[in-house]
Amino acid sequence: MALHALAMLAAAVLARADETGNKVPRAAPSGTAAWDAAHSSAAAAVAKMSQQDKINIVTGVGWNKGPCVGNTPAIGSVGYPELCLQDGPLGVRYGTGTTAFTPGIQAASTWDVELIRQRGEYLGAEAKGCGVHVLLGPVAGPLGKNPTGGRNWEGFGVDPYLAGIAMAETIEGMQSSGVQACAKHYIANEQELNRDTMSSNVDDRTMHELYLWPFADAVHANVASAMCSYNKLNGSWACESDRALNGLLKTELGFRGYVMSDWDAQHTTVGSANAGLDMTMPGSDYSGKTVLWGPQLNNAVNSNQVSKARLDDMAQRILAAWYLVGQNAGYPAINIKASVQGNHKENVRAIARDGIVLLKNDGGVLPLKKPAKLALVGSAAVANPNGINSCNDQGCDQGALGMGWGSGAVYYPYMVAPYDALKARAQSDGTTLTLHNSDSTSGVASAVSGADAAIVVITADSGEGYITVEGNAGDRQNLDPWHNGNALVQAVAAANPNTIVVVHSVGPVILETILATAGVKAVVWAGLPSQENGNALVDVLYGLTAPSGKLVYTIAKRAEDYGTAVVRGDDNYSEGLFVDYRHFDNAKIEPRFEFGFGLSYTNFTYSNLTTTTAPTLTAGPATGATIPGGPADLWDTVATVTATITNSGGVAGAEVAQLYLTLPSSAPAAPPRQLRGFAKLALQPGASGTATFNLRRRDLSYWDVGSQRWVVPAGTFGVVVGASSRDGRLEGSLVV
Repeated sequence: MALHALAMLAAAVLARADETGNKVPRAAPSGTAAWDAAHSSAAAAVAKMSQQDKINIVTGVGWNKGPCVGNTPAIGSVGYPELCLQDGPLGVRYGTGTTAFTPGIQAASTWDVELIRQRGEYLGAEAKGCGVHVLLGPVAGPLGKNPTGGRNWEGFGVDPYLAGIAMAETIEGMQSSGVQACAKHYIANEQELNRDTMSSNVDDRTMHELYLWPFADAVHANVASAMCSYNKLNGSWACESDRALNGLLKTELGFRGYVMSDWDAQHTTVGSANAGLDMTMPGSDYSGKTVLWGPQLNNAVNSNQVSKARLDDMAQRILAAWYLVGQNAGYPAINIKASVQGNHKENVRAIARDGIVLLKNDGGVLPLKKPAKLALVGSAAVANPNGINSCNDQGCDQGALGMGWGSGAVYYPYMVAPYDALKARAQSDGTTLTLHNSDSTSGVASAVSGADAAIVVITADSGEGYITVEGNAGDRQNLDPWHNGNALVQAVAAANPNTIVVVHSVGPVILETILATAGVKAVVWAGLPSQENGNALVDVLYGLTAPSGKLVYTIAKRAEDYGTAVVRGDDNYSEGLFVDYRHFDNAKIEPRFEFGFGLSYTNFTYSNLTTTTAPTLTAGPATGATIPGGPADLWDTVATVTATITNSGGVAGAEVAQLYLTLPSSAPAAPPRQLRGFAKLALQPGASGTATFNLRRRDLSYWDVGSQRWVVPAGTFGVVVGASSRDGRLEGSLVV
């Protein structure tokens, strides 16, 4: 590995653990020295390249003309290989010896930075093992402002702070394994409907405080590349928006890697080059006929429509990313079919398990305790009978659900469905297990009658818009359970008073009918668990692990309560900052289950809130020099909040303590409270731990449109530490 790559890894700050073992989000390295070294090597290489070499390194070879979904030619003059870019955010697409990692939405639901980082390391290791240079993930766009958005499941939930931490952990993990990460889809890409024609019209403050926020974390984590999206931004294509690429990303955030287009998202030759696009993917349109760079870019450079310096900058950025992660020595040959799984299924099971959110548990029906008879109902209780990989890019909702569909999906190496794992457990316990693996209500009563408990599995699916599944063209048509799920639950509960509903879903589902059904004792929100679906479920249902997941979006009582929806024309983002829980809080709408909510099999008490501020915390704008991620002082820790969390119940468990801030009255209108810290503590019964929240200057700032700076407002900040966005246990303040 190159020395500069080693320096980058050495610079990565390890997770700090306080005396209780509590892990808190680490601060990312500035990356300046590592990027300086990488760019120095890249500049020396560019000096040896011909103009045609430079054109080649920035232009894909064309759709379906290489071993990967995206490829650029080898550049022999500098020893640069045929570059392999491959989907996606949860594994190597089309890999047959690779792991189907849990989707981002499930990883975020664990609120566990160590598991999220390990997932990134394993993603990177598998990509490198397959000779993939650039793995196309992680995803910060869509953020998920529309609850029916088709690709929300690929990202890390609707809160930019949580998404930002998850982006940084994932990127640092991936790149520590030697593969280039790609932060996508940049930016304001929030729906599938008309994604390649619509304009997302976003005001400046909303852009900074919501949609740009997690990309800033990605840049601060030294992400090698970014992918611009299909949509327009305020009237300009995202892949040729000077404001988005040159202005926000490269200048304001100090991004030193390269920007690639989403596949066929480029529209012009000169406009895209001058606006900041550095690599066109896949190099042609899908017909292979239209090529906008290649010879066309060469002509544009020769006619001075695009400067030679701009072409050099493109090539240098691409090479710098290659040097940054040490791909210039000893990198494996491209082999998408390589066997590289190792022990990575352990991370899949851990995230699938710890991302499960317990929403309801009346009468302590869970955990199960060796029932004499158990019933299991639903088509999603078993693996897809047509084959676990029988649907193109997982574009169907048949059998056990582990991920959504589209280019972000991968092959399952295997699928442990709920029935598989429950059958094994039932056999070891001597439990009689009956199965009704259909969504038909006919015959349900006979299958579940007399069972100590009946488990019914329901789903809701979504994906990318080039595939339509059961009438859903990417985005979901509504927030109802699929396959008549409400009626199925009602039929089961009518015949068994101890009904346990398991929901595998890409995002929020309206649960009002289910919750109003007598006999429904528990609701287990099992999310998208990928290949370890059933094993993770059994871990929680039987109390092998107490549930510790928390919601990363709000579950409303009515779809209209979200205040946002997929639109047919342009989207003016009229909701501004008030998305998901920010909207519910501001509009005083009672959710069914709020952001951050999740029950356990034990109880936790909160005490001893402390707040301290650093001498460097002063009101006013950030003024530091620009480093990757923005002004350096934005990333300084300026305040620390601690709280004592005690497991006051009878079993071991883990609690996600969350910190929400309220800005002083001197700030312009803002959401009533915003997540600005979290800490997950694993505690034995009776044990206590300290949750530590380190607040950065950016966490206390708002974007001031007039001065174009991040500003800490003067006055008193409200501090709430609790178990969810609406379950505040401790209150305090910070005075600036």
